[in-house]
Amino acid sequence: MNARSNARQRPSRRCSLSPDRWGKLLAAAVETLQATYVSPPRLALVLGSGFGGVLSEVQAEAGLPYTAIPGFAPVRVAGHPGKLVLGRLAGTPVCVLAGRAHFYEGHDLATVTFPIRVLARWGVKEILLTNAAGGINRHLRPGDFMLFTDHINFMGANPLRGATSGHDVPFVDLSAVYDAGLSARLRAAARAARLRLRYGVYLAVSGPSYETPAEIRAFARLGADAVGMSTVPEAIVARHCGLRVAGLSCITNLAAGRARRPISHAEVLAVAAQTRERAARLLTEFARRPPDTNPG
Repeated sequence: MNARSNARQRPSRRCSLSPDRWGKLLAAAVETLQATYVSPPRLALVLGSGFGGVLSEVQAEAGLPYTAIPGFAPVRVAGHPGKLVLGRLAGTPVCVLAGRAHFYEGHDLATVTFPIRVLARWGVKEILLTNAAGGINRHLRPGDFMLFTDHINFMGANPLRGATSGHDVPFVDLSAVYDAGLSARLRAAARAARLRLRYGVYLAVSGPSYETPAEIRAFARLGADAVGMSTVPEAIVARHCGLRVAGLSCITNLAAGRARRPISHAEVLAVAAQTRERAARLLTEFARRPPDTNPG
């Protein structure tokens, strides 16, 4: 449910460019960041719907629209600014990706996840992926924050398929995608911000249509607590690149069959706007905490 849209697209499931072409774009994008900022921050934040308020807390030192970075896709979804901001959050150097491209917009997954590869090649070590999601678990309510404990990829595609070179082994272990140390820092940040943090399994679908009640019942039986249309491909690629990963959803609506009215993107954006201040507090407290010495 991250930045849900009613547009009808037919996304390609294959990488549209050759590995050699992607390699050249990757090198050009990294050079662009190197020319923009002195050194890579350790921490990157990817801001989905509901989390844009943290930008006002960032002491920005440099920034680029995605259109100025080779290989970055333009962002056309409401609520996603489409820019990269470099600076400090609570005194900590950060790289903020304000918005993301989505599979349902017609992009292939190599394009959707390209910014993650760029950050990893540049030297970022940790990444927090955020989004808006629909609540499947009956304990989740709109406005809640849910920390990922795991995910289910129901998108029908994998970002490592066809997007790797002969030097890039695609068989990455996903038995512990979401880093225990980063998750502990998020829990501590929630306590410091006096915010309730829920925990659960995030399930990703391709979109752009919302799910049916029957699908939601099936997802619940599979063990999913929330559903959305992003993040999982980024998490897979981040782990493939050796990054430490955490995932965080803002629950913006009840999933199909749980709600008494039709789900709409307007509702998602309205709830996301209501949570901006709390989300900013949570992410600021997260950035304030030093990296743990024993990453897990």
